[in-house]
Amino acid sequence: MTDLEFSCTGVRPEPYGTGPTLLFGLRIEESDHQPVHAIALRCQIRVEPARRTYEPEEVDMLADLFGEPGRWSTTLKPLQFAHASISVPAFTGVTEVDLPVPCTYDTEVASASYFRALTKGEIPLLLLYSGTVFTGRQGFCAEPIPWHKESTCRMPVQVWRDMIDAYFPGTGWIRVRNDCLEELRRYRSRHALPSWEQVFTELLDAADAHGRRAT
Repeated sequence: MTDLEFSCTGVRPEPYGTGPTLLFGLRIEESDHQPVHAIALRCQIRVEPARRTYEPEEVDMLADLFGEPGRWSTTLKPLQFAHASISVPAFTGVTEVDLPVPCTYDTEVASASYFRALTKGEIPLLLLYSGTVFTGRQGFCAEPIPWHKESTCRMPVQVWRDMIDAYFPGTGWIRVRNDCLEELRRYRSRHALPSWEQVFTELLDAADAHGRRAT
């Protein structure tokens, strides 16, 4: 059976994608140096939050995901980040390819909320591989990639921030229910506010003032 070894050589933003995309550099080695005709490669990427430490301001921003810090020993579970696939062309021995991974900035998605909460350092990722490898010195043979094939990657937080800034400079996204959006639209129209930023600023100021009066 063809024995493939995978490693991640780095990750960088895709500068010309139609949406936020990261490029994961993959190094693939066939240890027996049999000719590989092609690989239909699938990759599942998980965040492993227990494999790093956190600054106090990061802890505050992660309470919605993991609860109070005293519970983190049991709540700091892996987060699903992405699924991606690629067709790897023929090679013998070793090849290197870029795996494009589309990303979301929707903060309702746990991984995006986690990334946004981090201020510096690295993001520990686990890449799990599957798919089919087509090989054979004489003839053509299709073999499954064993499920235990995996590699790790520590993506700098700045790489994520650079990617988001390239596609959404200075902005963020919030998804709300239609009825909530309609109420916000009515509020904006009623007060003749020029932007959504003004709507949120006024509502936050009103909430702060109410809180001060209550105390």
